[in-house]
Amino acid sequence: MKIETAEQAAPGRTSEDRIRVTTNAVIVLDGVTSRRPPDRNGGWYATELADELARLINDTDPLTALLAQAITNLVAAHDLVPGDSPSATASIVRWTEDRIDALVLCDTPVVAFGQATHVLEDTRLKDRRPQPDILAWKNKPGGWWVAEADPVAAHQARTASWPRAEIRKVIALTDGVSCGVSEYGLFSWEDLEEMPLGEVLDRIREAERGDPEHTRWPRYKTHDDQAIARITT
Repeated sequence: MKIETAEQAAPGRTSEDRIRVTTNAVIVLDGVTSRRPPDRNGGWYATELADELARLINDTDPLTALLAQAITNLVAAHDLVPGDSPSATASIVRWTEDRIDALVLCDTPVVAFGQATHVLEDTRLKDRRPQPDILAWKNKPGGWWVAEADPVAAHQARTASWPRAEIRKVIALTDGVSCGVSEYGLFSWEDLEEMPLGEVLDRIREAERGDPEHTRWPRYKTHDDQAIARITT
């Protein structure tokens, strides 16, 4: 496997996105921005969860079970309380000789390229955004799910598996990069199979600088942290 990565913090801040690469997996997380102190914010949580997932990853356990165990371990180690803890979105890509498995929880999609393009995404947060009191629906049935302090969320993740021989490349990316496809329309998913990753990040930044008032692309903040990993089989 050839693995490429690219990351860039939003201007003026420290990135809360995290990428971990192991011998058989790539993990991409996006710490959820909050007003918590830095020692317990989304970036801290994403770091802890990424490291725990990298430690636990194996060839056989379902990815949902591995994510649930990682969340459980963090709760025990740091006394995290559901509903009052930092959180992170998550994507995992794992490979064996025969299969490629993927997991997505919240808005950190995975895209696999073969004879067709396979987009694994979790749109439940996006689907809820037009509605008031969105936080009331976090990690609730009928709402949206994110890695936090309840391992039940892990079992709500979207998953997929493909024969390895049928897949050329896989990308996992945070919403600071996927917005270039899903919201800004700067690229297609197929473009991201081949484009230099640094160029992808820079073109998104350039587009956002051209829309400082968020009129062309309504959004909560001008720039987001960016992280992308590309795996060539």
